[in-house]
Amino acid sequence: MNMEIRFLTAEDAEEWSRLRLESLRGEPQAFGSSAEEHPSIPFAEIKRRVDSSTEDAFVAGAFEGCRLVGMAGFVREKGLKSRHKGRIWGVYVAPEQRGRGLARQLFARILERARRIIGLEQILISVATTQTAATRLYESLGFQTFGTEPRGLKVEGRYIDEEHRILYLKPTG
Repeated sequence: MNMEIRFLTAEDAEEWSRLRLESLRGEPQAFGSSAEEHPSIPFAEIKRRVDSSTEDAFVAGAFEGCRLVGMAGFVREKGLKSRHKGRIWGVYVAPEQRGRGLARQLFARILERARRIIGLEQILISVATTQTAATRLYESLGFQTFGTEPRGLKVEGRYIDEEHRILYLKPTG
């Protein structure tokens, strides 16, 4: 079956919520949010999060038929002093779809759109140090490490360090 990569709309909220819960249950060490917290998010808030109609926040999704199998979000900082920064969040590809380049395709769509945002200069991402495939992908896309937060996450009594990475869209200096 063909894979469709596109930006989500509010109509995709239910599918996004399903896959988000799957990601939080299946990879608890990879996310700052938890599966236990997810059900408490109001559906109206989920619809707002996935609606990609604004320039400053959008979610890319990979669909196999009507089923969402991969996702990655982008949000631009709101403050006057921090609007030059954006952040990628919630990156996940269903286990049965991994190894097919879907995450790279999702990033390509997000970065293409982000590069068109006037005044956006850099994109941040955080990754648990246990996520070696994600780390390799981010490195290959040009994200550079600028710090590691020891014990950034605590999952089931186990501490996990979080690596902070940056991609410069415009030359620094």
